[in-house]
Amino acid sequence: MPISYYLILAFTLFTIGVIGVLVRRNAIIVFMCVELMLNAVNLLLVAFSKMHHAGVYAVNKASTVGTDAQLFVFFIMVVAAAEVSVGLAIIVMLYRNTHSVDINFLNRLKN
Repeated sequence: MPISYYLILAFTLFTIGVIGVLVRRNAIIVFMCVELMLNAVNLLLVAFSKMHHAGVYAVNKASTVGTDAQLFVFFIMVVAAAEVSVGLAIIVMLYRNTHSVDINFLNRLKN
């Protein structure tokens, strides 16, 4: 499959995520859109890693070049899981205090 398909899909997912973060006011939807953006980046990392590995593999069958990006994907997934756990804890505390998950209520927490 050509790399352009992966690029188009990742760009579409990332654009949907950015629009969701900028437009939506529900904190849960905002976190889902951030996760969508992280997954778009993960898709690109794996696609470029596969493309680079295929080029090197044709020359040297024992090479592991091109697999580094796949390790970065695992680290991004770990950071995303930590972000979700902290973010959901913040959302639960916000809901307990304001009985809403609207992010405009966060301005009241400044005082």
